Amino acid sequence: MKILHTADWHIGKRLHKTDLAKDFDLFIIWLCEYLDENPVDVLLISGDVFDFSNPSSESRNQYYKTLIKLKKFDLKIIITGGNHDSPSVLEAPKEILNQLDIHVIGQMPDEFENCLIPISSENNIEIIIAAIPYLRSRNLQRQFDAESHDNKQEAIRESISFHFQETSKLAKVKYPGVPIIGMGHLFATGVSVSESERDIQIGNLASLEVSHFGSDYDYIALGHIHKPQRLQAETPIFYSGSPIPLSFSERKNEKRVLLIDTEISFEPESIAIPKFRDLVLIKGTLAEIEEKLEAIEIKSQLETLIEIEMLENEFSATLNYDLEQMIENFEKPSCKIVKHKVTFKNMAKVERGVSTTESQVSDFTPKEVFLKKLEGVDENDQTKLELISAFEEILEELNRNEE
Repeated sequence: MKILHTADWHIGKRLHKTDLAKDFDLFIIWLCEYLDENPVDVLLISGDVFDFSNPSSESRNQYYKTLIKLKKFDLKIIITGGNHDSPSVLEAPKEILNQLDIHVIGQMPDEFENCLIPISSENNIEIIIAAIPYLRSRNLQRQFDAESHDNKQEAIRESISFHFQETSKLAKVKYPGVPIIGMGHLFATGVSVSESERDIQIGNLASLEVSHFGSDYDYIALGHIHKPQRLQAETPIFYSGSPIPLSFSERKNEKRVLLIDTEISFEPESIAIPKFRDLVLIKGTLAEIEEKLEAIEIKSQLETLIEIEMLENEFSATLNYDLEQMIENFEKPSCKIVKHKVTFKNMAKVERGVSTTESQVSDFTPKEVFLKKLEGVDENDQTKLELISAFEEILEELNRNEE
């Protein structure tokens, strides 16, 4: 049996106001071409289907059209919710999708048994998928109660571990001798993250160790981290990563999907996804930037996006003006400068903040804005951690009310 693992589609994502819908469409075109030549039995999508909990009608339309395209290949599709997804939005068409052999678990069911999806071939159950979505506070608090922030973080880890281990134990009892593949959307210890991972737990406070998953799984298909990587464990535990770059920090990452052929091994084969758009980060003096802009070569199908950081020693209003003029007059075909920043090395921090082209509030998530505000608060680390925890609970409650 062949199983394809992907995650973190983030349909509706914009990168500095540039819509990445075309990038995603090209990924799906490539994926369909791959499936046409390399049939698979199951497609796993481990969370963050959408970039926003309340996706636009255009994003929903793109999602449903994608499912229709993929179903032409006669494969079972299993989708779990991520932290960006609204469980109610994902599960709204659940009954209809089930008839198409598309299984959606947007939120953790009340019964662990409802996470187990048996995969059959020739009337024999060959694989069990333990489809565990992103676990929210209300799921975790049912299992544990903690008074202090430190205890709460440990309780979160233990509760996530409890969900994974209880689900796998149940699978072992119901389907003895059948291999188990787990799906999860979470932050694990030791992973490398990028700018686009929003609402990552701060300071590894709630990150999972590989031991938390238990020893019953044959493979664990994770989402949440956009850089493809494997956890250091005896069991193959992989983040497939996002299929397209979602931030400039991902510009050098090789994007991929993972193919598991259970007849050979549960060690996956990495299938590289072509690059559809170049993201270019240019740093240097004004003269160096001008030279590097001129040297850019267009190699991708979609418009190249450029981020600029001018680095000069001494403050100069003239240099600021010249950079603005350079950007305004930039007309290279299939290229667009989407963000720029100025840093003068020999300036006081306060002066630098006034004279530098700063990021706008719209560039940040609510949690990122809160964390930046917290940097200037005169409180000890423990109090700050408690404030972060309280903010996360309020934000989740607001998101739930919007749904």
